[in-house]
Amino acid sequence: MTDKLSINKWAVEDRPREKMERLGAEALSNSELLAILIGSGNTKESAVDLMKRVMDDCNNNLNTLGKKSIAELCEYEGIGPAKAITILAACELGKRRQLEKAEERLDLCAASAIYEHMHPLMQDLDVEEAWVLLMNQNFKLIKKVRISHGGISETAVDVRVIMKHAILNNATVLALCHNHPSNNPHPSGDDDRLTTRMKNACELMRIFFLDHLIITDGRYYSYHEQGKI
Repeated sequence: MTDKLSINKWAVEDRPREKMERLGAEALSNSELLAILIGSGNTKESAVDLMKRVMDDCNNNLNTLGKKSIAELCEYEGIGPAKAITILAACELGKRRQLEKAEERLDLCAASAIYEHMHPLMQDLDVEEAWVLLMNQNFKLIKKVRISHGGISETAVDVRVIMKHAILNNATVLALCHNHPSNNPHPSGDDDRLTTRMKNACELMRIFFLDHLIITDGRYYSYHEQGKI
């Protein structure tokens, strides 16, 4: 009887790793996800077929799989101690995830909240830095990214880089902030022009431009609060 094709000989769209990269983890079966963990099967079975057999013996129940011992998993040809430990470690992580609460995202709907969040990062800087705060539609922080690190009186900000980060992180709201090492919170002409470019880019991409803050040690300037956005 001819041996089954190894996974690396499958059509690209059928390989578990490539399938996950293309369609997301939710598109894979439990056996396909487990196959990614063990990497290879045996001389007669691909990693996916091997894990299908293991899952069949567990009545296709991950909780049952997680109760197996290392020795029990090693009874399957193609699964040694290292693979068995990897499988059980993944089951344990799944169990711990269930026990933990979802991480509470920071609410940054107000300029004062943005200032309180960013001030500790920027209060002692002796050069200008620019950061973008990426948020969801409820103004909850997804991620903050340092966009530039510049000179004493200015820093270059590429609006295209900001929009790229927003799109890649599925942000629907963003705020820009930068510091003035001089401790003068008032905006310059360059700050005004940057704000305008950001507003225009966000409107084009249908992203809500919440604010542009200038942060100093003890004070801030908010374009939103000043009615300039």
